[in-house]
Amino acid sequence: MKPRWLKLKNQVLGEKYDLSFYYAGSDEMRRLNNLYRQKDYSANVLSFSLSENEGEILINKNHRRSAYADYLFIHSLLHLKGLKHGKKMDEKEAEIMQKIHPENWEKIMSIS
Repeated sequence: MKPRWLKLKNQVLGEKYDLSFYYAGSDEMRRLNNLYRQKDYSANVLSFSLSENEGEILINKNHRRSAYADYLFIHSLLHLKGLKHGKKMDEKEAEIMQKIHPENWEKIMSIS
């Protein structure tokens, strides 16, 4: 995991939160998305809460070297924290992205 992501994980979920991370191929992301969410497409990111203090994030490896991966990681952290899609989550994502990509955070977040 990138050092910056470890720092973000600790800020959002706490140091004691046990997080595993993996880049998965499009076929695997589609299979898992179908299995766990009944959605038949390759997801950009999936997050799974395993317990109150343990979770897992998978990001499609097509985004491995892009700044969009930062956004996907943050999005997943907030889901693991318990946030759902909506205004509060959008605001928190924007707040964090502005700190790590001050010049182009809006463009990065709009890629989806």
